[in-house]
Amino acid sequence: MTGPEPRKGILQIKKHMVPASEDGPPISIALDSNESAYGPSPYALQAANAATACLKRYQENQGRILIPALADRFQLDPDRITIGCGSDDLLARLSRAYLEPGSELLRSANSYLKVPNYAYSNDAVPVSAPDREFTADIEAMLRTVTGRTRIVYLANPDNPSGTYISTDKVRLLHDRLPRHVLLVIDCAYSEYVDIEDQHGLFQLVENFQNVVVTRTFSKVYGLAGARVGWLYGPRDVIKAVESLSLTFPLSTPSLAAALAALDDQRHVLHVVGETIKLRLHLATALGALGFKVYPSQANFVLAKFSDPARPAAKAAAALRRRRIAVRRFTAPAYNDCLRITLGFENEVRAAEIALADYMETGR
Repeated sequence: MTGPEPRKGILQIKKHMVPASEDGPPISIALDSNESAYGPSPYALQAANAATACLKRYQENQGRILIPALADRFQLDPDRITIGCGSDDLLARLSRAYLEPGSELLRSANSYLKVPNYAYSNDAVPVSAPDREFTADIEAMLRTVTGRTRIVYLANPDNPSGTYISTDKVRLLHDRLPRHVLLVIDCAYSEYVDIEDQHGLFQLVENFQNVVVTRTFSKVYGLAGARVGWLYGPRDVIKAVESLSLTFPLSTPSLAAALAALDDQRHVLHVVGETIKLRLHLATALGALGFKVYPSQANFVLAKFSDPARPAAKAAAALRRRRIAVRRFTAPAYNDCLRITLGFENEVRAAEIALADYMETGR
Protein backbone atom coordinates (compact mmCIF):
# COMPACT_ATOMS: atom_id res chain seq x y z
CA MET A 1 0.00 0.00 0.00
CA THR A 2 1.44 3.36 -1.00
CA GLY A 3 0.81 6.87 0.23
CA PRO A 4 -0.07 9.98 -1.75
CA GLU A 5 2.27 10.90 -4.60
CA PRO A 6 3.31 14.42 -5.63
CA ARG A 7 2.74 15.63 -9.16
CA LYS A 8 5.16 14.04 -11.61
CA GLY A 9 7.18 17.18 -12.27
CA ILE A 10 8.21 17.51 -8.64
CA LEU A 11 10.03 14.18 -8.86
CA GLN A 12 12.34 15.78 -11.47
CA ILE A 13 13.53 18.56 -9.17
CA LYS A 14 17.21 18.24 -8.31
CA LYS A 15 19.71 20.30 -6.33
CA HIS A 16 21.50 22.86 -8.48
CA MET A 17 24.35 23.59 -6.05
CA VAL A 18 26.98 21.15 -4.84
CA PRO A 19 26.28 20.74 -1.10
CA ALA A 20 28.84 22.41 1.13
CA SER A 21 31.24 20.01 2.78
CA GLU A 22 30.85 19.65 6.53
CA ASP A 23 34.32 18.18 6.87
CA GLY A 24 37.02 20.38 8.30
CA PRO A 25 37.10 23.38 10.62
CA PRO A 26 34.22 25.89 10.86
CA ILE A 27 33.93 28.33 7.97
CA SER A 28 35.33 31.77 8.79
CA ILE A 29 35.18 33.33 5.30
CA ALA A 30 31.87 32.75 3.51
CA LEU A 31 32.26 33.56 -0.19
CA ASP A 32 29.63 31.12 -1.45
CA SER A 33 26.12 32.60 -1.34
CA ASN A 34 26.44 36.11 -2.82
CA GLU A 35 25.44 37.83 0.39
CA SER A 36 26.77 41.30 1.13
CA ALA A 37 29.69 41.05 3.56
CA TYR A 38 28.91 44.65 4.55
CA GLY A 39 25.52 43.64 5.87
CA PRO A 40 22.52 45.94 6.13
CA SER A 41 22.41 49.59 7.01
CA PRO A 42 22.72 50.13 10.78
CA TYR A 43 19.36 51.90 10.57
CA ALA A 44 17.83 48.73 9.12
CA LEU A 45 19.22 46.72 12.03
CA GLN A 46 17.82 49.22 14.52
CA ALA A 47 14.42 49.13 12.84
CA ALA A 48 14.33 45.33 12.76
CA ASN A 49 15.32 45.09 16.42
CA ALA A 50 12.66 47.60 17.44
CA ALA A 51 10.03 45.68 15.46
CA THR A 52 10.58 42.54 17.53
CA ALA A 53 8.46 44.16 20.22
CA CYS A 54 5.46 43.48 17.96
CA LEU A 55 6.15 39.83 17.15
CA LYS A 56 2.91 38.63 18.73
CA ARG A 57 0.89 40.50 16.08
CA TYR A 58 0.47 40.04 12.34
CA GLN A 59 1.49 43.09 10.34
CA GLU A 60 -1.60 44.09 8.41
CA ASN A 61 -1.54 45.82 5.01
CA GLN A 62 2.13 45.14 4.36
CA GLY A 63 1.92 46.33 0.78
CA ARG A 64 0.52 49.68 1.84
CA ILE A 65 3.60 50.18 4.02
CA LEU A 66 6.45 49.10 1.73
CA ILE A 67 5.06 49.70 -1.76
CA PRO A 68 4.75 53.52 -1.47
CA ALA A 69 8.35 53.67 -0.23
CA LEU A 70 9.54 51.60 -3.21
CA ALA A 71 7.53 53.73 -5.62
CA ASP A 72 9.01 56.90 -4.16
CA ARG A 73 12.60 55.63 -4.16
CA PHE A 74 12.52 54.40 -7.76
CA GLN A 75 9.90 56.82 -9.15
CA LEU A 76 7.49 54.07 -10.13
CA ASP A 77 3.73 53.51 -10.30
CA PRO A 78 2.74 51.93 -6.95
CA ASP A 79 -0.15 50.07 -8.62
CA ARG A 80 2.42 48.06 -10.57
CA ILE A 81 4.40 46.88 -7.52
CA THR A 82 3.92 43.85 -5.31
CA ILE A 83 6.12 42.36 -2.59
CA GLY A 84 7.11 38.87 -1.54
CA CYS A 85 9.27 36.68 0.64
CA GLY A 86 12.34 37.29 -1.50
CA SER A 87 12.29 37.42 -5.29
CA ASP A 88 12.36 33.60 -5.25
CA ASP A 89 8.82 33.65 -3.86
CA LEU A 90 7.71 36.01 -6.61
CA LEU A 91 9.34 33.91 -9.36
CA ALA A 92 7.59 30.83 -7.98
CA ARG A 93 4.23 32.62 -7.94
CA LEU A 94 4.69 33.87 -11.50
CA SER A 95 5.33 30.29 -12.55
CA ARG A 96 2.24 29.04 -10.76
CA ALA A 97 0.16 31.77 -12.35
CA TYR A 98 1.32 31.42 -15.96
CA LEU A 99 2.54 27.85 -16.45
CA GLU A 100 0.37 24.80 -16.90
CA PRO A 101 1.15 21.13 -17.61
CA GLY A 102 2.91 20.77 -20.96
CA SER A 103 3.66 24.48 -21.37
CA GLU A 104 7.27 25.68 -21.61
CA LEU A 105 9.51 27.95 -19.59
CA LEU A 106 12.44 29.15 -21.71
CA ARG A 107 15.77 30.37 -20.36
CA SER A 108 19.32 30.76 -21.59
CA ALA A 109 21.31 27.58 -21.06
CA ASN A 110 23.37 27.72 -17.86
CA SER A 111 21.45 30.73 -16.59
CA TYR A 112 20.20 30.78 -12.98
CA LEU A 113 20.25 27.06 -12.33
CA LYS A 114 17.17 26.90 -10.14
CA VAL A 115 14.85 28.10 -12.91
CA PRO A 116 13.99 24.65 -14.35
CA ASN A 117 12.53 23.75 -10.96
CA TYR A 118 9.89 26.45 -11.37
CA ALA A 119 8.74 24.59 -14.48
CA TYR A 120 8.94 21.12 -12.95
CA SER A 121 6.88 22.16 -9.93
CA ASN A 122 4.02 23.05 -12.29
CA ASP A 123 4.38 20.01 -14.60
CA ALA A 124 5.68 22.37 -17.26
CA VAL A 125 8.75 21.82 -19.43
CA PRO A 126 12.01 23.76 -18.93
CA VAL A 127 13.68 24.61 -22.24
CA SER A 128 17.23 25.95 -22.64
CA ALA A 129 18.51 28.03 -25.54
CA PRO A 130 22.23 27.86 -26.40
CA ASP A 131 24.33 30.63 -24.90
CA ARG A 132 27.65 32.25 -25.77
CA GLU A 133 30.26 31.81 -23.06
CA PHE A 134 27.52 31.80 -20.39
CA THR A 135 26.02 34.99 -21.88
CA ALA A 136 22.42 34.99 -23.13
CA ASP A 137 22.18 34.75 -26.93
CA ILE A 138 19.02 36.64 -27.86
CA GLU A 139 18.76 35.21 -31.37
CA ALA A 140 19.14 31.67 -30.04
CA MET A 141 16.44 32.31 -27.44
CA LEU A 142 14.06 33.63 -30.07
CA ARG A 143 14.68 30.59 -32.28
CA THR A 144 13.78 28.37 -29.33
CA VAL A 145 10.38 29.95 -28.69
CA THR A 146 7.52 27.62 -29.64
CA GLY A 147 3.75 27.70 -29.51
CA ARG A 148 3.99 26.15 -26.04
CA THR A 149 6.26 28.86 -24.59
CA ARG A 150 4.53 30.77 -21.79
CA ILE A 151 7.43 32.32 -19.85
CA VAL A 152 10.83 33.53 -21.03
CA TYR A 153 13.18 34.02 -18.10
CA LEU A 154 16.19 36.32 -18.28
CA ALA A 155 18.55 36.98 -15.37
CA ASN A 156 20.45 40.21 -15.98
CA PRO A 157 23.11 40.21 -14.56
CA ASP A 158 23.08 36.44 -14.63
CA ASN A 159 24.00 33.99 -11.90
CA PRO A 160 26.34 32.11 -11.57
CA SER A 161 28.24 33.71 -14.44
CA GLY A 162 27.75 37.42 -13.67
CA THR A 163 27.35 38.14 -17.38
CA TYR A 164 25.17 41.00 -18.60
CA ILE A 165 23.41 41.98 -21.81
CA SER A 166 22.47 45.52 -22.80
CA THR A 167 19.00 46.94 -22.37
CA ASP A 168 18.82 47.29 -26.15
CA LYS A 169 19.19 43.52 -26.46
CA VAL A 170 16.53 42.97 -23.82
CA ARG A 171 14.19 45.23 -25.80
CA LEU A 172 14.99 43.29 -28.97
CA LEU A 173 14.11 40.05 -27.23
CA HIS A 174 10.85 41.47 -25.96
CA ASP A 175 9.88 43.08 -29.26
CA ARG A 176 10.05 39.75 -31.07
CA LEU A 177 8.24 37.66 -28.48
CA PRO A 178 4.57 36.79 -28.99
CA ARG A 179 2.44 39.00 -26.77
CA HIS A 180 1.00 36.02 -24.87
CA VAL A 181 4.50 35.12 -23.64
CA LEU A 182 5.56 36.69 -20.34
CA LEU A 183 9.13 38.02 -20.23
CA VAL A 184 10.46 37.77 -16.67
CA ILE A 185 13.62 39.84 -16.05
CA ASP A 186 15.36 38.91 -12.81
CA CYS A 187 17.46 41.91 -11.69
CA ALA A 188 18.66 40.66 -8.30
CA TYR A 189 22.14 42.12 -8.91
CA SER A 190 21.07 45.28 -10.72
CA GLU A 191 22.69 47.70 -8.27
CA TYR A 192 26.16 46.32 -9.04
CA VAL A 193 25.97 47.10 -12.76
CA ASP A 194 28.39 49.87 -13.74
CA ILE A 195 27.29 50.03 -17.38
CA GLU A 196 25.04 53.04 -17.93
CA ASP A 197 22.29 51.47 -20.03
CA GLN A 198 20.04 49.59 -17.62
CA HIS A 199 17.49 52.27 -16.84
CA GLY A 200 14.87 51.45 -19.48
CA LEU A 201 13.53 48.21 -18.03
CA PHE A 202 10.89 49.80 -15.82
CA GLN A 203 9.70 51.80 -18.81
CA LEU A 204 9.41 48.55 -20.77
CA VAL A 205 7.08 47.28 -18.05
CA GLU A 206 4.97 50.42 -18.25
CA ASN A 207 4.64 50.27 -22.04
CA PHE A 208 3.65 46.61 -22.44
CA GLN A 209 1.44 43.97 -20.83
CA ASN A 210 3.84 41.02 -20.95
CA VAL A 211 7.02 41.96 -19.11
CA VAL A 212 7.92 42.06 -15.41
CA VAL A 213 11.06 42.93 -13.44
CA THR A 214 11.94 41.33 -10.10
CA ARG A 215 14.24 42.90 -7.51
CA THR A 216 15.47 41.94 -4.05
CA PHE A 217 16.77 43.29 -0.75
CA SER A 218 18.99 40.20 -0.33
CA LYS A 219 22.05 41.48 -2.16
CA VAL A 220 23.20 45.10 -2.02
CA TYR A 221 20.87 45.93 0.89
CA GLY A 222 22.41 43.13 2.95
CA LEU A 223 19.08 41.61 4.02
CA ALA A 224 19.47 38.05 2.73
CA GLY A 225 18.16 36.63 6.00
CA ALA A 226 15.14 38.93 5.99
CA ARG A 227 13.78 37.56 2.68
CA VAL A 228 12.25 40.62 1.03
CA GLY A 229 11.66 40.92 -2.71
CA TRP A 230 9.52 43.00 -5.01
CA LEU A 231 8.14 42.89 -8.51
CA TYR A 232 7.23 45.59 -11.03
CA GLY A 233 4.74 44.53 -13.66
CA PRO A 234 1.48 45.16 -15.50
CA ARG A 235 -1.53 45.54 -13.25
CA ASP A 236 -3.13 42.28 -14.43
CA VAL A 237 0.07 40.38 -13.64
CA ILE A 238 0.27 42.04 -10.23
CA LYS A 239 -3.29 40.94 -9.54
CA ALA A 240 -2.52 37.34 -10.50
CA VAL A 241 0.66 37.22 -8.42
CA GLU A 242 -1.01 38.77 -5.38
CA SER A 243 -3.81 36.22 -5.56
CA LEU A 244 -1.19 33.54 -4.83
CA SER A 245 0.47 35.38 -1.96
CA LEU A 246 0.71 34.21 1.61
CA THR A 247 -1.64 36.19 3.82
CA PHE A 248 1.29 37.97 5.47
CA PRO A 249 4.32 37.38 3.20
CA LEU A 250 6.86 39.37 5.25
CA SER A 251 7.80 39.16 8.90
CA THR A 252 7.38 42.37 10.87
CA PRO A 253 11.16 42.85 11.42
CA SER A 254 11.84 42.20 7.73
CA LEU A 255 9.34 44.83 6.69
CA ALA A 256 10.81 47.38 9.10
CA ALA A 257 14.36 46.60 7.97
CA ALA A 258 13.48 46.99 4.29
CA LEU A 259 11.87 50.39 4.88
CA ALA A 260 14.90 51.68 6.76
CA ALA A 261 17.33 50.21 4.22
CA LEU A 262 15.64 52.09 1.37
CA ASP A 263 16.30 55.36 3.15
CA ASP A 264 20.02 54.75 3.62
CA GLN A 265 21.32 55.14 0.08
CA ARG A 266 24.69 56.26 1.46
CA HIS A 267 25.20 52.71 2.69
CA VAL A 268 24.18 51.31 -0.70
CA LEU A 269 26.65 53.53 -2.54
CA HIS A 270 29.44 52.44 -0.18
CA VAL A 271 28.68 48.75 -0.73
CA VAL A 272 28.51 49.18 -4.50
CA GLY A 273 31.74 51.16 -4.66
CA GLU A 274 33.72 48.68 -2.57
CA THR A 275 32.28 45.69 -4.42
CA ILE A 276 33.09 47.03 -7.88
CA LYS A 277 36.63 47.86 -6.77
CA LEU A 278 37.19 44.33 -5.43
CA ARG A 279 35.51 42.78 -8.48
CA LEU A 280 38.11 44.36 -10.73
CA HIS A 281 40.94 43.42 -8.38
CA LEU A 282 39.93 39.76 -8.05
CA ALA A 283 39.24 39.32 -11.76
CA THR A 284 42.69 40.73 -12.56
CA ALA A 285 44.41 38.61 -9.92
CA LEU A 286 42.73 35.39 -11.01
CA GLY A 287 43.52 36.13 -14.62
CA ALA A 288 47.19 36.48 -13.70
CA LEU A 289 47.02 33.03 -12.07
CA GLY A 290 45.85 31.53 -15.35
CA PHE A 291 42.13 31.28 -14.74
CA LYS A 292 39.54 32.23 -17.30
CA VAL A 293 37.41 34.86 -15.57
CA TYR A 294 34.01 35.68 -17.02
CA PRO A 295 33.08 39.38 -17.17
CA SER A 296 30.89 40.02 -14.14
CA GLN A 297 28.45 42.80 -13.37
CA ALA A 298 27.43 41.26 -10.06
CA ASN A 299 28.94 40.85 -6.58
CA PHE A 300 30.89 37.72 -7.50
CA VAL A 301 33.23 36.37 -10.16
CA LEU A 302 33.21 33.03 -11.94
CA ALA A 303 36.60 31.44 -12.58
CA LYS A 304 37.23 28.46 -14.88
CA PHE A 305 40.05 25.97 -14.29
CA SER A 306 41.86 24.68 -17.37
CA ASP A 307 44.54 22.40 -15.87
CA PRO A 308 43.21 18.82 -15.40
CA ALA A 309 45.79 18.35 -12.65
CA ARG A 310 44.27 21.27 -10.76
CA PRO A 311 40.49 20.68 -10.89
CA ALA A 312 37.91 23.03 -9.41
CA ALA A 313 36.57 20.42 -6.99
CA LYS A 314 39.98 19.95 -5.37
CA ALA A 315 40.43 23.73 -5.25
CA ALA A 316 37.14 24.11 -3.36
CA ALA A 317 38.30 21.43 -0.91
CA ALA A 318 41.66 23.16 -0.47
CA LEU A 319 39.92 26.46 0.32
CA ARG A 320 37.56 24.64 2.68
CA ARG A 321 40.54 23.39 4.70
CA ARG A 322 41.50 27.05 5.09
CA ARG A 323 37.99 27.84 6.37
CA ILE A 324 37.00 29.54 3.10
CA ALA A 325 33.71 28.57 1.40
CA VAL A 326 33.16 29.11 -2.33
CA ARG A 327 30.44 27.73 -4.59
CA ARG A 328 30.35 24.82 -7.02
CA PHE A 329 27.37 23.76 -9.14
CA THR A 330 25.90 20.47 -10.31
CA ALA A 331 25.41 21.54 -13.95
CA PRO A 332 28.06 19.90 -16.18
CA ALA A 333 28.94 23.22 -17.83
CA TYR A 334 30.24 24.43 -14.46
CA ASN A 335 32.29 21.35 -13.55
CA ASP A 336 35.52 23.29 -14.01
CA CYS A 337 34.32 26.50 -12.36
CA LEU A 338 34.19 28.14 -8.96
CA ARG A 339 32.00 31.11 -8.12
CA ILE A 340 33.57 33.45 -5.58
CA THR A 341 31.45 36.04 -3.80
CA LEU A 342 33.11 39.38 -3.15
CA GLY A 343 33.45 39.78 0.61
CA PHE A 344 35.62 42.20 2.54
CA GLU A 345 39.01 43.07 1.04
CA ASN A 346 40.92 40.85 3.48
CA GLU A 347 38.58 37.93 2.70
CA VAL A 348 38.99 38.31 -1.05
CA ARG A 349 42.76 38.49 -0.69
CA ALA A 350 42.75 35.37 1.52
CA ALA A 351 40.89 33.46 -1.19
CA GLU A 352 43.30 34.80 -3.81
CA ILE A 353 46.34 33.65 -1.79
CA ALA A 354 44.78 30.23 -1.15
CA LEU A 355 44.10 29.72 -4.85
CA ALA A 356 47.63 30.82 -5.76
CA ASP A 357 49.00 28.24 -3.30
CA TYR A 358 46.71 25.57 -4.71
CA MET A 359 47.79 26.25 -8.28
CA GLU A 360 51.42 26.01 -7.23
CA THR A 361 51.24 22.95 -4.98
CA GLY A 362 48.00 21.18 -5.89
CA ARG A 363 46.97 21.26 -2.23
